[in-house]
Amino acid sequence: MASNLVWKLCRPPLFRQLASLRSGAEIRHFSSIDPPPENISRYPVPYKKDLPHDIVDLMEEVESKGGFLPNVFKVLSHRPAEFRAFFSYYNELMNKETGGLTKADRELIVVATSVHNKCLYCVVSHSALHRIYSKKPTLSDQVIVNYENAELSARERAMLDFAMAVCRCDTITEQHFQSLEEVGFDREDAWDISAITAFFAMSNRLAHLTDMRPNLEFYNMGRMPRDKNKDKGNVKGE
Repeated sequence: MASNLVWKLCRPPLFRQLASLRSGAEIRHFSSIDPPPENISRYPVPYKKDLPHDIVDLMEEVESKGGFLPNVFKVLSHRPAEFRAFFSYYNELMNKETGGLTKADRELIVVATSVHNKCLYCVVSHSALHRIYSKKPTLSDQVIVNYENAELSARERAMLDFAMAVCRCDTITEQHFQSLEEVGFDREDAWDISAITAFFAMSNRLAHLTDMRPNLEFYNMGRMPRDKNKDKGNVKGE
């Protein structure tokens, strides 16, 4: 019962897509008897057998649906209560269906602000998610180098300008809100942009503390279109 509740709170729908959108990269699966992988955190990564059942259930479902377990799950499991709180809030910010932000928008905010905060893990992992949601394989790379020179729409540029103002702790004025409203966002969208920026400022700093390393799978994810004919051939041959 408890595990089902936590999964409903934390389950990111993106993991249902990752398996079908991987571009044929070899995926290594970790079972509950495997030792924790090395060099993803300077803090101990618990063995699954030592973790609460609800967290193990969540990890195994994410791994099953996505084909691999993102290292953030492993690293944050060092503190189970904080793990639960983190992914509950993550889900509320990044996977809700209301408001004017698309999932691609949300990921682009994370990329731009994580670049400013020098967070390797979030830049790499959320660039991959942006490529998947936006179907634009190069835009997040442009944002990583300099979002002000990236091929952004006026709407995306205003969104990132607002996010960066929050990220830098600039004084927020009515002009910031007006710039958003001119491209179709409202005050609730401004809250969402700010909350995502603030949450990932915290996440970025935890990644710094732990020296969290991105999974290799993230680097190529979403860069090449899926070869549907090849997939059909694999099915027929099974």
